[in-house]
Amino acid sequence: MTDLQACSLNVRKIISSVLFLLFYPTIVSCECTCEVEDLKHDKGEALKYKLGSILSILVAGAIGVGLPLLGKKIKALSPENDIFFMIKAFAAGVILATGFIHILPDAFDSLTSPCLAQNPWGDFPFTGFVAMMTAIGTLMVDTYATGFYKRMHFNKSKPVNTTDEETAGAHEGHVHVHTHATHGHAHGSASPEEDLALSELIRRRIISQVLELGIVVHSIIIGISLGASESPKTIKPLMVALSFHQFFEGMGLGGCITLAQFKSTSMAIMATFFSLTTPVGIAVGIGISSIYNENSPTAQVIEGILNAASAGILIYMALVDLLAADFMSPRMQSNLRIQLGANVSLLLGAGCMSFLAKWA
Repeated sequence: MTDLQACSLNVRKIISSVLFLLFYPTIVSCECTCEVEDLKHDKGEALKYKLGSILSILVAGAIGVGLPLLGKKIKALSPENDIFFMIKAFAAGVILATGFIHILPDAFDSLTSPCLAQNPWGDFPFTGFVAMMTAIGTLMVDTYATGFYKRMHFNKSKPVNTTDEETAGAHEGHVHVHTHATHGHAHGSASPEEDLALSELIRRRIISQVLELGIVVHSIIIGISLGASESPKTIKPLMVALSFHQFFEGMGLGGCITLAQFKSTSMAIMATFFSLTTPVGIAVGIGISSIYNENSPTAQVIEGILNAASAGILIYMALVDLLAADFMSPRMQSNLRIQLGANVSLLLGAGCMSFLAKWA
């Protein structure tokens, strides 16, 4: 072989390699289809695992959300204790990992699926946009709701001021005023310290309600996905992983509900609602399993948008309302032992929840 022929052969090889590298991604993308993965389906066995999942996840969620609520009965679990502070940091890590590791990647997968049309779903990052707008919306709701309840309370507790009024006396820190104009009475008994405590309580109640909304949306979606599956091989690891998932999420939500100091009836309703959402989602999934196709464009869009919204809510709540509020508090900053314990608990909670992403 002459040098010219050898050189020509090398050039052809280089050109072939370049063309392969250029067109290989296109070839791979063309192989992506919307067909359901070929898994072994056994509807009878799958149904048994689904029913087992309902019971397992219901119990795990109830225990997780119930443990912090027992703080009113068990002194060791009281919100004033350092141990509860560590538990709350652990739960905040779980919620943060749920948003970043579990929900947001699922939303990206759904809204960038090859089943969806390139225009508009492939031309714009809808997942990040929806998550961002939901986080901003949560901030607005948080701010306006807190301000509304503060104004409502302070307007009620504000003493009546007229030009013609007499002070009848002061009793135990509150002013008793008799007015000739109205022949009524007004009591201004809230000190600045009490106003501050009330403001913090209102904020905690709003936090717990918005947090539950974000968790519930996600719980229903994963419940429907599990219930609609017909593969025991898929359901078995999900049953275990989601049980731990609900347990840890329940601890986070239960801690927020406890700090909000709701009445016992309200606490029970919120805890029950959380515990039932995933099992109800599984039951709905079982009911629609014959007609539900999780790879259809409509299902992908709905799941993707709801997951992205849920992720935005949870990430905002975990970072702003749970972690920032606690980690910047005077109590933590003045106690090195609490700081170290809370940081370790945060990393442990986020790590455990991230590890579960291998299965669910």
